[in-house]
Amino acid sequence: MGREKITVIGAGNVGGTTAQRLVETGRYDVVLLDVIEGIPQGKALDLMQAGALVESGGHIEGTVDYKATAGSALVVITSGVPRKPGMSREQLLEINAKIIRDVVTQVAANSPNAILLVVTNPLDVMTYVAYKVSKFPRERVLGMAGVLDSARFRAFIAAELKVPVKDVQAMVLGGHGDSMVPLIRHTTVAGKSLNECLPQDRIDELVKRTQDGGAEIVALLKTSSAYYAPSASIVEMVEAIMRDSKKILPCAALCKGEYGVNGLFVGVPVKLGRRGGEEVVRLSLSEQEQAALARSAAVVKELCALVDRYL
Repeated sequence: MGREKITVIGAGNVGGTTAQRLVETGRYDVVLLDVIEGIPQGKALDLMQAGALVESGGHIEGTVDYKATAGSALVVITSGVPRKPGMSREQLLEINAKIIRDVVTQVAANSPNAILLVVTNPLDVMTYVAYKVSKFPRERVLGMAGVLDSARFRAFIAAELKVPVKDVQAMVLGGHGDSMVPLIRHTTVAGKSLNECLPQDRIDELVKRTQDGGAEIVALLKTSSAYYAPSASIVEMVEAIMRDSKKILPCAALCKGEYGVNGLFVGVPVKLGRRGGEEVVRLSLSEQEQAALARSAAVVKELCALVDRYL
């Protein structure tokens, strides 16, 4: 049996780095698509030549034609514009909702059995747009944010305690941004509770830094946003799905009553396998965590009401 096809839509920093990581596994045929003629072809050619050195054996094709994406097992969607100075949240929502609508319409027509992995911000709302437009079952539409937020939180904890990051386990739920909900009681360092390792004020500072993780990088880079950690987070999800690992990762998934959320995409623990998001895993939350998740869902609900008019 040949390698399965994975398409990455959007050949910017996040999409290009994701394509690199995927092709270098050697497990997939990767298609990199963008609307700007020359960009995906150039990046794909560069990656193909890199393949001679890293000897991955993966195949990559750059294109502006959705026909090349036909029959994809999984499609990663990174298209969209970042928020620019002076742009309101509603303006960003309108622009990106229309981009995602057009992208997903093409993707669904060419790969009706694909799993969609949405990365475009505002993440939870764009995943909702992809779900409404594609009419795919809930298992096959997921958003990437919780894996990235959890990775940032783990990295900050590991640096603070001077321990290997693999010894830190953490789970961040809720919306991507200020309303994210790090589960401190479920955060451990080599099996030891985080509360036993750090005082509350330091934990609060690390949570705040995690919430501002993307903004901190934008402030330093000035002209772009993060892409190494986001692309690694995407590939973590892709690999869990394609290899049917049943790994439990925090993803934006459609909740139908789980955690008291109904009809919205919010970050929750999801068991990932070959069918996509195979199960929303229920963790015990404290009253405070449950209330924070409800606040996060309320923000998402408000934004979803705004984008409905563009669908």
